[in-house]
Amino acid sequence: MAYLGGSAIQTIVDNPITAYRQLIQQYAKNSKGETISPREAVKEANRVFFKSPIQLSLSGLKPRLVGVLFKRIPKFGILLTYDFISGGNGQPGMAAATTASILSAPFINPIRMIEKQQRTSLRINCKEKQITEIIRESAAKNYKPLFRGTVPLMGHSLASAGLGLVGQPKLQKYIQTQLGEKASLGRTASNLISSACVTPIYVFVTNPLSRLEVIMQTNSIKDKNISLMNALKELSTDMRKFGFSGVFRGQGIGIVKGIISLTLFHEGRLFLTDTFKSVNSLEF
Repeated sequence: MAYLGGSAIQTIVDNPITAYRQLIQQYAKNSKGETISPREAVKEANRVFFKSPIQLSLSGLKPRLVGVLFKRIPKFGILLTYDFISGGNGQPGMAAATTASILSAPFINPIRMIEKQQRTSLRINCKEKQITEIIRESAAKNYKPLFRGTVPLMGHSLASAGLGLVGQPKLQKYIQTQLGEKASLGRTASNLISSACVTPIYVFVTNPLSRLEVIMQTNSIKDKNISLMNALKELSTDMRKFGFSGVFRGQGIGIVKGIISLTLFHEGRLFLTDTFKSVNSLEF
């Protein structure tokens, strides 16, 4: 419950940044299908964002909140169950993170697909696509489109679990232990510092995977799906044309998002964990 609560807090607060970052990555091509420079993509994202900032900031929030249950229960459940079965102490390691990332992908991918599809029409008419319409279009193809981008998602999920759920808490504990007494660092400050240390590595690893997801999940459901190989070719073309800045579109805003998201998640999780422990000790 503490993991889910922390995830819900993170989801609500970071949604505007998540939506804006997707636009930067999604608008790597113009309306003619030509790859444009990262600077032009940012200008296009800004144009769409400032035309309807509130709607864009809230876009995809409903499926993301629903996804806290449908995505996080399998992922956190597998993560903590594996840790428990393997004799862990509530602090999952990389083996638990790897298992959770692979087994939870089929539950997570449809939610991420719907979330991204909601924003595909913002460029044209500044209105998000309705969830019912996305489901109807997917149903016409036996719901197969909902599983586009599952392979890069597994890699993204593994990096997220390994660095965010396993690495950050260990680093946070180390920082609080080593520097807490000398610099009077509390849990919140050490949490923020450890998130700031982990996030650039996480974003560097996941940004290309995130780009692949966006390429594979934002084309029209009615059109033929973009295969992983074709998505990689598109990413390769972007790199040949614009170098690393083409591959790592949205890197800067991704780091800002990551620090905020990771800090909020762990602060919420730890606060709720302490609250539940306190309530349990009073009752028993």
